[in-house]
Amino acid sequence: MIERLVAFDTTSYKTNLRLIEAASDILSGLGASIRLTWDENRQKANMFATLGPEDRPGVVLSGHTDVVPVEGQDWSSDPFALSQRYGKLYGRGTADMKSFIAVCLALAPEFAARRLAMPIHFAFSYDEEVGCVGVRRLIGDLAQLPVAPRLCIVGEPTEMKAVIGHKGKKSVRCHVEGHECHSAMNDRGVNAVEIAAELVVRLRGLQRRIRNDGPFDLAYQPPYTTIHTGTIQGGTALNIVPKSCGFEFEIRNLPSHDPETLMAEMRGWAQDLVPEMLAVSSAAGITLDEHNSTAGLDMRPDDEAVRLVCALSGNNDTSKVAFTTEAGLFQRAGIPAVVCGPGSIMQAHKPDEFITLEQVAQCETFLRRLLNHMSER
Repeated sequence: MIERLVAFDTTSYKTNLRLIEAASDILSGLGASIRLTWDENRQKANMFATLGPEDRPGVVLSGHTDVVPVEGQDWSSDPFALSQRYGKLYGRGTADMKSFIAVCLALAPEFAARRLAMPIHFAFSYDEEVGCVGVRRLIGDLAQLPVAPRLCIVGEPTEMKAVIGHKGKKSVRCHVEGHECHSAMNDRGVNAVEIAAELVVRLRGLQRRIRNDGPFDLAYQPPYTTIHTGTIQGGTALNIVPKSCGFEFEIRNLPSHDPETLMAEMRGWAQDLVPEMLAVSSAAGITLDEHNSTAGLDMRPDDEAVRLVCALSGNNDTSKVAFTTEAGLFQRAGIPAVVCGPGSIMQAHKPDEFITLEQVAQCETFLRRLLNHMSER
């Protein structure tokens, strides 16, 4: 099943429909009810499938179907043809996170054959890698269910250990519109690159302040909210005062640290700079576009969902991670969520991505324990 799913090239800028159709065929053939939600162009879809009684709270197994690109990476084998070497399975998505989805589908016949005391839900989404895009529609559609799920297990790679917290993420584009002129008369222009650079420097200063003063949560690494400028473009020639400049930055916030307070500072800096720009050109200005925001996850160690996942994994240790998943969105929607899946995040997004057979076996054991927990006695 892992081999089959890896062979579907579901890089985020491509369709995922072949994988979704294959998963739907497997689960509908076992008697599952299937709900699909689509993107605007109907080139991508989420699938929410249910086995068992639908009139009581159940367990969601959630995973994303998309993978990151392989272009520019030095792979030693075809990234979309699974290969096995020395107890490891190589291929794009083996760790992040098609192996989890594959184990769910491979064991689905065992769930279908048992008398379930509660339903098992399979939630497979699109475009997680570009901002947890698809799963938002899937979660919104859950309001149509007769009963809300009891909990959600997100199978991102955690080496089958329970993750009860992760940082949130806010992605922002900043555009500075200046006024171009000959560089010899720069007093008549508004230098968009320099204004953008000033904002970037202020963001760096904000990061320095947070790094020194907090807030802190020592369970994370690094133990504070991070701010990062990733791209910047502007200007056309050295002797032209640049008319426009744009840059992108992100905030990865501790769940207890409201990123809106940081955005308010950024907006304040922009407002301080704009009057001087407008004095030269009425067309000048600064715009901030928050194109993605994903909630952090913050579960209590004694929560029922956490205790169950720990019991199923056979490990009572819990941790928190810096990367973001859809678990925070499920929690915000009122569904307790824990991240626990096979593989290591250290292998994700790299050339020669792999998962060990040992991790796959641990995931099988985990899901079979879940099946026993959910079955009528």
